[in-house]
Amino acid sequence: MIGSIDCMHWQWKNCPTAWQGDYGNRKGQKSIILEAVAGFDTWVWHAFFGVAGSQNDLNVLGQSPVFNDVLRGQGPNVTYQVNNTVYQTGYYLADGIYPRWTTFVKSIPNSRSQKQKLFATYQDGYRKDVERCFGILQARWLIIRVMGFELALSLI
Repeated sequence: MIGSIDCMHWQWKNCPTAWQGDYGNRKGQKSIILEAVAGFDTWVWHAFFGVAGSQNDLNVLGQSPVFNDVLRGQGPNVTYQVNNTVYQTGYYLADGIYPRWTTFVKSIPNSRSQKQKLFATYQDGYRKDVERCFGILQARWLIIRVMGFELALSLI
């Protein structure tokens, strides 16, 4: 597993007037989106920051460079075995909105057997790694919440 992938919408309090139409979300607030892939230790393996606020996770994925290395043949070498089948490509844990691609592993929505329920429990727990990462970013980078997005960009 490469990590858990998800998007977070950050409210942009000091959005320039000229950009307010592009960065307005469904609630009328101005926001900017962070797509991230985080590991179990909340290490950020991929970050794509700055997408306009009215977008959803799928639209962000369409603009994201997350698969650029793989397309160039430079992706991480990941080898693992499941049910006696060896796989050579990494995968991301994702929630239900992401497409049914082999690179995304999602939870089993209506788990019936004990094995499926156990898988869903573990998968949902590990998928929350990216959510924990977002929480840590907000807690440690108070400036993002208080001052707005411009100062956060100047620090990166």
